[in-house]
Amino acid sequence: MRLFGRKKGRSGQGGGAGQHLLQFAKSRQGVEAYVEPRNEVGDLTVALIAADGEWTRRRIPNVETVRRFGGQLGVPVHDVATDGYPDKMRETSVENIARPS
Repeated sequence: MRLFGRKKGRSGQGGGAGQHLLQFAKSRQGVEAYVEPRNEVGDLTVALIAADGEWTRRRIPNVETVRRFGGQLGVPVHDVATDGYPDKMRETSVENIARPS
């Protein structure tokens, strides 16, 4: 499944953001996608959040790509601007900040 571009990793196979997001979605339970508004640099991003609150964020080319990704994998796609983030993500983030390294 190549939705996020043609960038190849060091192994010579497709990699980058799309491969990372695909692996994250397939290896965790209850994953949902949260499209984030463009940041100060102009990048559009998506946060994938698992049921246990673990999350990852990557740049995306456009919202349509994430919607196709979600449709193919059965991952619900939300808009952060209207839906906000799930509480579990915030709880996990706070726990990680409080945990000493």
